[in-house]
Amino acid sequence: MGAQNEIATQKRENIKNVVANPSPAKSMGDPGITPLSPSHTQQNNTEQVQSEPSFVVVVAIDFGTTSSGYAYAFTKEPECIHTMRRWEGGDPGVSNQKTPTTILLTPDRKFHSFGYAARDFYHDLDPSESKHWLYLEKFKMKLHTTANLSIDTDLHAANGKRVKALDIFAYALAFFKEQALKELSDQTGSEFDNNDVRWVITVPAIWKMPAKQFMREAAYKSGLVSRENAEQLIIALEPEAASIYCRKLRLHQMVDLGTHTTQNGFSPTDNVGSGMAQAKEHVRRNRQSRTFLVENVIGELWSELEEGDRYVVVDCGGGTVDLTVHQIRLPEGHLKELYKASGGPYGSIGIDYEFEKLLCRIFGQDFIDQFKIKRPAAWVDLMIAFESRKRAAAPERTNPLNINLPFSFIDYYKKFRGHSVEHALRKSNVDFVKWSSQGMLRMSPDAMNSLFKPTIDHIIQHLTELFEKPEVSNIKFLFLVGGFAESPLLQQAVQNMLQGRSRIIIPHDVGLTILKGAVLFGLDPSVIKVRRSPLTYGVGVLNRFVEGKHPAEKLLVKDGTRWCTDVFDTFIAADQSVALGEMVKRSYTPAKPSQQVIVIHVYCSEKEIVGFISEPGVKKCGTLRLDVSGTESTAPRREIQTLMQFGDTEIRAMAVDVSTGRTVKASIDFLSH
Repeated sequence: MGAQNEIATQKRENIKNVVANPSPAKSMGDPGITPLSPSHTQQNNTEQVQSEPSFVVVVAIDFGTTSSGYAYAFTKEPECIHTMRRWEGGDPGVSNQKTPTTILLTPDRKFHSFGYAARDFYHDLDPSESKHWLYLEKFKMKLHTTANLSIDTDLHAANGKRVKALDIFAYALAFFKEQALKELSDQTGSEFDNNDVRWVITVPAIWKMPAKQFMREAAYKSGLVSRENAEQLIIALEPEAASIYCRKLRLHQMVDLGTHTTQNGFSPTDNVGSGMAQAKEHVRRNRQSRTFLVENVIGELWSELEEGDRYVVVDCGGGTVDLTVHQIRLPEGHLKELYKASGGPYGSIGIDYEFEKLLCRIFGQDFIDQFKIKRPAAWVDLMIAFESRKRAAAPERTNPLNINLPFSFIDYYKKFRGHSVEHALRKSNVDFVKWSSQGMLRMSPDAMNSLFKPTIDHIIQHLTELFEKPEVSNIKFLFLVGGFAESPLLQQAVQNMLQGRSRIIIPHDVGLTILKGAVLFGLDPSVIKVRRSPLTYGVGVLNRFVEGKHPAEKLLVKDGTRWCTDVFDTFIAADQSVALGEMVKRSYTPAKPSQQVIVIHVYCSEKEIVGFISEPGVKKCGTLRLDVSGTESTAPRREIQTLMQFGDTEIRAMAVDVSTGRTVKASIDFLSH
């Protein structure tokens, strides 16, 4: 297994002050490795502070599965968070500062439009024309679900054509860059320079490293930032951003489900939904101003928290649900992650899939598949109609929900099957969906609730498991954030599960929570002091063979020395806590003096304790490249000291040639296979 990437290790005890000879590597061009102890060092943060480049403004982009947006704050007045201008063409029944994550390319694959504009233009095209245009929506999930994501991963447009995912993400980021810079230029009255912006892009915390790196690559491609100025872009984790914002909440900016009051001076009612309705009304009245004041004091809610208190943020978005457990550290209110981020693809689009399955049951999978390809714009229409009814679902609802079927659906079905939609509904054994004479599907509330059930069940099961973990006892608050958190069905399910164990808090502008938190994170990325590694990371090395300890099949004899192959040298273990700026140190020596590049394979596993890289569940997940060209030295043995940082939202590597003190170019790549 992995013959060419073994790295020889000396036993740690021998290293104290002996210069060890480079251990034999198994093939030419292969590095020998000598871990030096201590392997874990705390970096002193003083030198990093001065090197922070100064930005005039922080712009955060919330690139969501279903909707996206941006917000910004000037570093001179960090308490003012501005959310982006209103978009043209909002949907009925969906008040939102964000725009749908939809993108339209011309038939020759050039960027045309994004958001409502893309949707409306595509919709107005003649069907004979529209089949040549490339329309994409909900494409962000592809980064989560693709097992071996690479720069070349494809996406499918609505007409079935394939496009490169990297291009689509880059087009979308370029669109936001242009919008935000235009708005900033208007605000400041002069052309705004991109170099004065610190960009923040949010991603789910449960995303693996390749997906995070993919976002960064798309940002480079879009011209948002350049590779040379990589630190101009920060990747923020969505639930962390929400957590940072929730600390600032004032009582009138949220709904406390436990007491059924919205803290607005409105009268308490027993209905989950009406509190939210009043909250929404309050938000609507304040909508005219897009500027949110974040007081520098810590919010009232927070003043109830004491040192060491724990809370959970449940970020329910369109694609994923992300759960993060944080502990507060006073006096500064720094945050510490208590348990590695968990969750899964249980976002609100799961309900759309259930609706699609229901349509397949009634009208046949063959028809639905054909309809989506042949009448893509009408399919989009149908899903928009469903979306607004989906938002009307509530536990106490008794009257049915009507969903408009586009005329072309009814027409195409008759051509396809030779009988009417009405006939299909009568014939199908789906008794809770009826046909209304106005040309609508009429769903009973139970039918609608059953579409929510699989997704909500997943979330509740996950929460239940999380609350059973010892690290997750005594949770004071549960913050429910993200667009899906507005659903009264989800709110009720969470309430029933918790049985009063924690207070459930829902911020008013629940869909914008992440966006505002991401701006705060960009202003002060060091607010989260301790994180948990989601996976175990390490490299494969050779160790001295020990009889009785090492399995015989791992024995390799080389020049009379007995080595054990495939040993997993752990950099960091899953769920291990890592402080911000903490480094893992290893030293490597080139196998031969003329070697220009050292390539070391990085492995990962979900298991906390890994002995060998050949164990089940251990995957090769990345490569660490050390470019040692141009650093030839007279030293008899070159030692390249590598520092890897795991305490941030991304994994970074740096390296130094010890004999010359020169920096060696180091990069860690999770996208090349």
